[in-house]
Amino acid sequence: MLSRKSPKKDLTAPARRRPAASPRLQALGSGPRAAPSRLLETFPNPQPGRDYVIRMEIPEFTCLCPKTGQPDFATLHLAYVPDEACVELKSLKLYVWSFRNEGRFHEAVANEILDDLAAATRPRFMRLTAEFYVRGGIYTTVEAEYRRPGWRAPARVDLGDDPGA
Repeated sequence: MLSRKSPKKDLTAPARRRPAASPRLQALGSGPRAAPSRLLETFPNPQPGRDYVIRMEIPEFTCLCPKTGQPDFATLHLAYVPDEACVELKSLKLYVWSFRNEGRFHEAVANEILDDLAAATRPRFMRLTAEFYVRGGIYTTVEAEYRRPGWRAPARVDLGDDPGA
């Protein structure tokens, strides 16, 4: 029987170097991380002379049940008619994230979020609908509104079969 010997490594030879990683490449999660924040940033409304609606859906809201400490999950629906300012999205994301480890009743947290957003943007109108997922067999939806004194919504024009109507 023929025996094949595997080639022996020369332990005196210098080790092969791996190519250096590009300084532009980083492992996921190794860079700076954004932290939750209660600071809501705004930017100027690009059309302050027009009533128009901005709608946002925030499907990953979480806070804690103040009684049990268990997580509560909700989808927030925000609709507002801006006046001079609009809310900046990244700051809104970090703001929403700031409730993750805080115990709040559904009714309290929905109204707190609406109050903070209305204070930051001072809109003509704002509605926040918080749809909380089932807890104990009960779904909870909290809807809160802010309306600037004296502002009235313009009449909607019915265009018949308009899909946007």
